[in-house]
Amino acid sequence: MSSRRPIYINPDAAHAHSSRSQVPGVRDFHQSLPKYAPTPLVPLPELATELGVKAIFVKDESNRLGLPAFKILGASWGCFRAVARHLGVSATGQVSLQEVSAEAQKTDITLVTATEGNHGRAVAFMARLLGIRAQVFVPRMTVESVRAHIASEGAAVSIVQGNYDHAVQEASNYASRDDALLIQDTAFEGYEDVPAWIVEGYATMMAEAEEQVSQHELSTSMMVTPVGVGSLAHAVVKHCKSRNTSVVAVEPDSAPCLSASLRAGKPVTVNTIPTIMDGMNCGTVSATAWPDLQRLVDACVSISCWESHCAVQYLQSKSVPVGPCGGASLAAIRRIAEEIPSLLNRDSVVVLLATEGAREYTLPRDVSPEDSVDLTQALTQINSSNPTLSVSDGAGESEIAAYIETWFAHRDIEHHRVESVTGRPSVIGILRGSGEGKSLMFNGHIDTVSISSYDENLDPLSGSLGMKDGQQVVFGRGSLDMKGGLAAALSALATIKASGTAPSGDIIVAAVSDEEDASQGTRDILAAGWRADAAVVPEPTNGAIATAHKGFVWVEVDILGVAAHGSNPSAGVDAIIQAGWFLRALEQYRLPVDDVLGQASMHCGLIRGGEEPSSYPGKCTLTIEFRTVPVQTEQSILASLSSMLQTIAKEDPRFKYNKPRVTMSRPSAKMASEHPLVRTAVVCAKPVYGCEPTVVSVPFWCDAAFLAEAGIPSIVLGPSGAGLHSREEWVEVQSLQQMQALFVDLTRAYCDSTTCT
Repeated sequence: MSSRRPIYINPDAAHAHSSRSQVPGVRDFHQSLPKYAPTPLVPLPELATELGVKAIFVKDESNRLGLPAFKILGASWGCFRAVARHLGVSATGQVSLQEVSAEAQKTDITLVTATEGNHGRAVAFMARLLGIRAQVFVPRMTVESVRAHIASEGAAVSIVQGNYDHAVQEASNYASRDDALLIQDTAFEGYEDVPAWIVEGYATMMAEAEEQVSQHELSTSMMVTPVGVGSLAHAVVKHCKSRNTSVVAVEPDSAPCLSASLRAGKPVTVNTIPTIMDGMNCGTVSATAWPDLQRLVDACVSISCWESHCAVQYLQSKSVPVGPCGGASLAAIRRIAEEIPSLLNRDSVVVLLATEGAREYTLPRDVSPEDSVDLTQALTQINSSNPTLSVSDGAGESEIAAYIETWFAHRDIEHHRVESVTGRPSVIGILRGSGEGKSLMFNGHIDTVSISSYDENLDPLSGSLGMKDGQQVVFGRGSLDMKGGLAAALSALATIKASGTAPSGDIIVAAVSDEEDASQGTRDILAAGWRADAAVVPEPTNGAIATAHKGFVWVEVDILGVAAHGSNPSAGVDAIIQAGWFLRALEQYRLPVDDVLGQASMHCGLIRGGEEPSSYPGKCTLTIEFRTVPVQTEQSILASLSSMLQTIAKEDPRFKYNKPRVTMSRPSAKMASEHPLVRTAVVCAKPVYGCEPTVVSVPFWCDAAFLAEAGIPSIVLGPSGAGLHSREEWVEVQSLQQMQALFVDLTRAYCDSTTCT
């Protein structure tokens, strides 16, 4: 059973009916426009055979009135009606486009709209045809080529720092001016006429499709329509339900505003994330479309960008030149055939609306993987090297965060993006519990160390399967540290969701940025208020349950000399030689011992001093790293070093220094081995491993310490492998599978309990 967002089915729609309202003049108006011709209806007999239906046709809207999308049908009629009304002319009478244009040019009208692409270009096209100005607002994620196409029609283009809904608001604000007309296909309170006219404009496409299907001596039994704000879908249901034709609506996983509203029984706004289906990337259903869509849509399907891309490739192989929105309908009917085949039969005649022509887009990644091994491969193939960690510029976490967001959206899992520092995002996914159980967080970092340090003869982003030391493994930078552990946590979440039975407590998966450097991601999610009763950090522990790890403190100490020419020893004091006294004293430093973590450690990691051989150095700076146990604090370490420096200065009056300073500090982590989370993990691991797991401390630092400091008891538990931060890295396949199974059992056992200790 898949964990993905289910298909919405409305059984009442099969018996629902819509009175088809004939709007006079719409098709005549379109036929009067330059380059008008009916768009092709292309049969796909091989696909029909594959899906077991009588016929499948594609209504190819890749060239409509010289533009690469259907939008011009609605935009042209909406613009014509809006401008005519503004001029006081009856557009449904005998007035022509040329007459309206002539009158409009005597005024100072600007057509205003918001768009993800094709609607804005269509409005700009009409403004040029009418000889008036156009102002188009686009979301910040709109690609440059789309903005250029809109501008090529003569429109002014403004970029909005937000999504489509924000762009609509900006356009609405701009259109409040007396000389501006808002041409938007999204209806809202007080703005309903123009969206209704845009819907009317799509009747031409419906009429063409009906005539073209009848030429094959067939009648349409199902029509599949893409959904953005819902204007086209509104026209489709009004047409189809006047003749007992079923309607399937399709949306991106990343912008499921219609399916979310259908499930809620009322219009709701959803947060959207970037998609290659730009024209469908809308967060709110049009208010005028909603009542009919709620009543008349038979099924609503969401699809991934990858599914749309695959559909585009198939249609282009059949000489149908579509873009991602155009491929959406095919992706939807494939999903219907696979998951709810009862909606189709051998007599079904299906029309797929392919709403846009071929265009460039970024090749998407497949978000369907749910198995921990497949998902580890997918995550490893994304370059997420930390951009602030090393001298080599890293790619950062933006791409992998977007993938995880889309992975959550594909499964209708609640998710939130946390990004206090631009370009360093973290993503939180949460499966809400059904009762009063305990909450459990899996915290895994999505950044890696540099890929430039990987073996130059190997692909650091391969994510490939292979053999190492007799074990099947996944290769690639970050496969072990720690995309494998994060993948196991995500897979466990998907497994639990697919089961249909959520535990009593919440399950949280935090995919955090920057752990390899400054832990910006975990600090961000804690600052944002995310908490749980306990946490698992799936760093690689070879399957052991780690309850403790050391912290670290970096301290800089300046030893001061007197700069002078090398030939003048009476004037100079050598800071590097003076630093030797301090280094000898550090050798005698007594370090505390912890009963679990053992002895704290210390080393001098960096030394910097001098300008050139012929000068006495005026300063020597030492950086000392302390690997700390819980008894140590920044204050105690600074006090010890200050005391040491003071002692040396008393013995040698020439010994000078600056006050020691902490440049970075991370706490240690230590929890009782009898904590309920530890006990539960031991019990759950034994049947998975076939033996009792070891409970240990680990030498490395990780974000478990920040979680513990915030009051979230945390263990470190992750897969086996080798090559962390080295020239070749891998994670063991069997260990990933064990982690997924263990995380499922641990989550259910812990989250279904109610007593917190």
